[in-house]
Amino acid sequence: MFSNYVKNSLACLIGIVGLSAMSVQAQSNYPTRPIKMIVPYATGGGSDILARAIGAKLQVLWGQGIAIENRPGASGNIGTEAVVHAPSDGYTLVMQNSTMVGSAAISGKLNYDPEKDLTPIMVLGLTPMSIVASESSKIKNLKDLVAYSKANPNSLNYGSCGIGSPQHILMELVKFETGVKANHIVYKGCAPAVTDVVGGQVQLAVVSANLVSQYVKTGRLQSVGISTAKRYNLMPQSLTFAEQGLKSIDDSIWYALMGPANLPPEIVKKWQTEVTKILADPAVRENLSNAGVEAYDGNPYDLGNLIKTDLAKFGKLVKSANIKAE
Repeated sequence: MFSNYVKNSLACLIGIVGLSAMSVQAQSNYPTRPIKMIVPYATGGGSDILARAIGAKLQVLWGQGIAIENRPGASGNIGTEAVVHAPSDGYTLVMQNSTMVGSAAISGKLNYDPEKDLTPIMVLGLTPMSIVASESSKIKNLKDLVAYSKANPNSLNYGSCGIGSPQHILMELVKFETGVKANHIVYKGCAPAVTDVVGGQVQLAVVSANLVSQYVKTGRLQSVGISTAKRYNLMPQSLTFAEQGLKSIDDSIWYALMGPANLPPEIVKKWQTEVTKILADPAVRENLSNAGVEAYDGNPYDLGNLIKTDLAKFGKLVKSANIKAE
């Protein structure tokens, strides 16, 4: 009996070792079939721009198709949940952005844990945000905004790209720091908010800066301020908030590649290595810059730390400013 037990145990062990060896070999040959990259937002945004730029290059390098699937909804959480529940084999990834942490901070809870249920791969790019005013509002800078709010209490409206979005968080931070009073008009994405502020339906909108650069250049919108400490290359004439005395604000939307929890380190490393090479290409960097995205060479550790830091930072702001999930 003992002999049979040993034989069975040995056979089981050999089987496990064999499966493990097959798994390692599969990872070393990765990818061997098409990959799906989910963008949990609408087409045309920074996440979508980066996913398509990177995907097109990797298809050539790896000889495998990379399908970009836009799956918007619930502030990016619908598409992200699909990745959370996907196999941890590297064939389903998500191109997320900092909306994820803002949404978690405001709602207090998501159907997944951004720190535990996703494997960080790298940050790929950054985009500043801008508060813009309609041409008819005569609000041209931060000083004008504060003065208008004081003279017209409770009559100021602003549109954002959604509850918990980085743009929503930015405006609430400006309100908290300056005492500005403004009612939040929630839009399903940045594009309709831009349309309504251009048309004068709302006085202000806070959106990704790349979406309004042409309107600012032609004078159809006024840039109240840029969210980063340095000026934005597509809107060089626009003042930053720091230049206007609000030095506490230096923030960008970050775009990051992630996979399901427990993604094999070899696959994470392969993505990071190959994408870093792509982002080092001057032509790629220039194309992204012209689209409003600054290429950024990240790594898994930095991304994991960024998510942790932003969750704490936004959580503190939400509590201090009493921001509610409307």
